[in-house]
Amino acid sequence: MFSSYRGFIIRQRFYLSLGVSPSIRGFTFHQGFHLSSFTGFSFRLSPFTKIVSSNKYNLKNYTTSSTNSTSSISNNSDNSISSEKHQTSNPSKFMFLNPHLNYKHFISNSSKISENIKNRNVKDANIELVNSLYTTFCNLTTQINSKRNKRNETTKLIKQTKLEELREKLVEQARILKEEIQKAELELEKVEKEMIQEGLKIPNDTHHEVIVGGEELAKVVKIVGVPLDSTQKGGNIIKDHMTIARELDLIDLESASNVTGTSWYYLRNAGALLELALIQYAIYKVISKGYIPIITPDVVKTEYSDGCGFQPRDGEVSQNYFVITSPIGSVGTGNNQEISFTLTGTAEIPLAGIYSNKVIPSSKLPIRMVGFGRAFRAEAGSRGQDTKGLYRVHQFSKVEMFCLTSPEESEEMLKEIVNIQEEIVKDLGLCFRILDMPTYELGASAYRKYDMEAWMPGRGKWGEVIIILILL
Repeated sequence: MFSSYRGFIIRQRFYLSLGVSPSIRGFTFHQGFHLSSFTGFSFRLSPFTKIVSSNKYNLKNYTTSSTNSTSSISNNSDNSISSEKHQTSNPSKFMFLNPHLNYKHFISNSSKISENIKNRNVKDANIELVNSLYTTFCNLTTQINSKRNKRNETTKLIKQTKLEELREKLVEQARILKEEIQKAELELEKVEKEMIQEGLKIPNDTHHEVIVGGEELAKVVKIVGVPLDSTQKGGNIIKDHMTIARELDLIDLESASNVTGTSWYYLRNAGALLELALIQYAIYKVISKGYIPIITPDVVKTEYSDGCGFQPRDGEVSQNYFVITSPIGSVGTGNNQEISFTLTGTAEIPLAGIYSNKVIPSSKLPIRMVGFGRAFRAEAGSRGQDTKGLYRVHQFSKVEMFCLTSPEESEEMLKEIVNIQEEIVKDLGLCFRILDMPTYELGASAYRKYDMEAWMPGRGKWGEVIIILILL
């Protein structure tokens, strides 16, 4: 099978629910609306933010703050952090956005989070370090704000005083305060960068029914069909997909290796038509269930990929391909600032990006989407049987179900997605099984994960064709 299908649920609490996720990923950038506490939202304005009517969104009970400074802390009780670096007020310039993490939740639930990190076997996540960095960040911000206030008061006194000797002393005090502020801001920027890097390593919460352990402990939920072996073919040799592909001229790996490299391929003749047919079949099947069809961009800004929680774990090399370019109009201007883009490893990222910086009324939920895009993976796996032919490649097509729903509806939505995917695989006549994956197999953003594996006679083993994720 050349295409894969994925179901993905994001609970409403990413947007409106009062119970927020321990690490708000992807949808809480500093522009527009974002969660800032357990009791409300914080609406921050920047030169790049579209201003909306407070009456339309009933924002009278929410806080509003301007963010022209390098870093600021809102007046909300949760000390929610917002960091924005605007080198220019020109909205045509590119802007880097950092994910907004709920550090107060980290501090309040350190023991639980530490246990979750251990259960998920994440070696490089350290909640104590994140909490320490957050405390340092808050202290530095308080110090900077205090020094700014003193400098403002000193500046006023300079304007008011008529004694030259006193004026000189005040000017010197203002100069010293300015230097101290600049030094503290550099330290703040350094601490903030490390705080975000370490904070993004903290995994999501885990469903209480998920088994703690490695892949070998995966729970088999269901098996449909009977795995085919040689005895069921009257003793005839079962051909693998590459043998069939060579006989029917379906795949050209040699030319792709010359043009691009190993683990790339050309689909030819019926091979090309088969992929297109599978894509169209899957999309039409899901559309018939009430899903909105979307063809997504295959390139996204890297902060959106990071914000969705796609982080390498335990020092692993990133599987992303990156595209580095320069801002529009920078060629020949001496501005060499580079902008990073990522080739998407999944359509989930651009689909999630549709709703970043937006408030979704509960009356609009659930939102069902089926997206199609190309997936790019830099690390295709170790060489050998598992990378033979098309089983592990650097680029492949994906049809994905992606849903936004309330916490109360999420379990039913998960069942709906599983049922649709079962129907698709059954219609294709494949033998498959559904696995409830244990904690070691969960990515940073996953709350629970089901794998759907098809029996592959040519390989003589099960192979993953579908992943079903739910985010809390």
